[in-house]
Amino acid sequence: MNMHPDLKNQVWRVINFVIFIAVLYYAGGKKLFTFFPGRSKEIESELNDLDSRREQAEAKLAQVEQSIANLEEEREKVIAQAKAQGEALKAEIIAKAESAAEMIKQQAKVSAEQEAKFALEEIKADLAEKVTEAAEAMIKKKLKAEDHKGLINDSLTRVVLN
Repeated sequence: MNMHPDLKNQVWRVINFVIFIAVLYYAGGKKLFTFFPGRSKEIESELNDLDSRREQAEAKLAQVEQSIANLEEEREKVIAQAKAQGEALKAEIIAKAESAAEMIKQQAKVSAEQEAKFALEEIKADLAEKVTEAAEAMIKKKLKAEDHKGLINDSLTRVVLN
């Protein structure tokens, strides 16, 4: 057979390949044919498992995003409640302050009235003393010694009889 050297080389390569495949089939051919379908089933199972995990992760992500949105709503609610409590506390403090101011006004008014009453009583007492002194001075000027003795005797008689 007179073939071209490259063609001869190619033929031997094909023969070697066929022998190699025959040896592989003889040594573990059935295992080889069951390996690839088994491996494809395993890969398919892993892909299904990964899809399932991805869906679970997406569900968890959606849940976390919802929680974050709920946290924002909760934050707004807490802020609103705090503002409402602050306003209520402010109103209560103002009411207490107004009540205390009114009480202080009343106490000041009562105190001023008492001071005025006390001052009036003092003025009356001072005036009475001055009137008495003036009357006494006037009586001393007009009253004679005999009239004075008569008044004392009349006073003593009234005291003894009563």
